[in-house]
Amino acid sequence: MRHEGEWRQAAAGEDEPGFAILSRRGLVREVDGRLRSHLGVERLPESAGSLVELLEAVGFHPRPGTNLWEHDGRLVRAGESPMEDGTQLVWTQPAEGDEELVRRRVRYLGLASHDLRGSLANVRSYAALLLNGRIPLEPKAKRGLETILRNTDKALTFAQDFFDASRADLGMLACEREKQAIEPLLANAVEHHLEAAGTASVALSLELPAEPLPEVEIDGGRVQHAVEAFIRHHLLRAQAGEQLRVRARTEGGNLRVEVRRDGVPLSEEDTALAFAREERAFREKKLEDPLRLGLARQEVEALGGSVGVSTDVGGTTLHLTLPIALAS
Repeated sequence: MRHEGEWRQAAAGEDEPGFAILSRRGLVREVDGRLRSHLGVERLPESAGSLVELLEAVGFHPRPGTNLWEHDGRLVRAGESPMEDGTQLVWTQPAEGDEELVRRRVRYLGLASHDLRGSLANVRSYAALLLNGRIPLEPKAKRGLETILRNTDKALTFAQDFFDASRADLGMLACEREKQAIEPLLANAVEHHLEAAGTASVALSLELPAEPLPEVEIDGGRVQHAVEAFIRHHLLRAQAGEQLRVRARTEGGNLRVEVRRDGVPLSEEDTALAFAREERAFREKKLEDPLRLGLARQEVEALGGSVGVSTDVGGTTLHLTLPIALAS
C-alpha cells in the first residue's frame, strides 16, 4: 500500500494501530475494530469529513502542538493519509498516558544532547582555533583540520535533528510562536544552500508573489528548518542542469510554501515513502535525510500545518501549509 511505511512507523514499539476509511462523501468505514477500541466507543459516527471531525464527534480533544488526542482518561495518537482514489485513511494508536514518564524521558534526552553536543563543540572549537591562521600548518594538516571541521558541523546538525525528533515523538517538541512574515525565512533558507546548489550545477531561486504574504504565528526556526530540509532532499537527488524553485502563496485559509525540483521526478515508491522516517532509513541504509524530512513534518504539524509531496512529468514538489488564522 502507498502509506504502509508510515503505518509501520506509527506502530513501532507500541500496540497495533487501528484504521478507518473516510470516503469522498464523508462516510466512515472501519478497516478493523481496533480504532473503535482505542476510542472506547461501541460504534463510530456514520459520517465525518476529516479525522478532526471523527475524533471530536466521540468526545476527544487535541493536545496543542501534538498529534495526541484525549478523552475521559484515554490518550491516543492519531493521523490521516490521503489515498490515491480520493479517500482518507485515518489511524489511531494508544499512547503513553504517564506524564511524569514522558517528562523524565525528555529530561534524559536533554542530558544526552548536552553531553554529546558539548563534546562535539569542543572538537570543533579546537579545529577552528588551529585554522585561524596564527599557527603555520602544512597543506596536509590543514586539509585534515578542514575535514574535521566539516564533519563536526555535520554531526552537530544531525544530533540536533535526532534529539528534536525524539522529543517530537513524545509530543514535547519545543516551539516558540511569534507573529512574523515568511519571506525573510525563505530568503535565508535559499541563501544557505546557494553554494551547495552551485557546486552541484543546480539552479536555486526564490519566487515570491508581487503582493506581501500575510504574517503567520509560527516558530520561524522550525519553519526555516523544514524548508531547508526540503531543499536538501531535492539537492541529494538533483542532476546537473536541473532547477530548484522555492515558492509561496496563499491558498484558502493557509499559507503554502513549495520547494519544486524541475527535472527527473521521484519514483512512485519514493514519493509514497518521502516522510516515512524509519522505513526510508532501513531501505536506504542511511538515516540523515529520512530523519531530517521526518522532523520537518513533525515541526510543521506541531504548528498546526501539514506537509505533502507530489510528482508530475516535469518534476517533484514538496510543500508545507500553515494556517493563516493563527495570526489573529
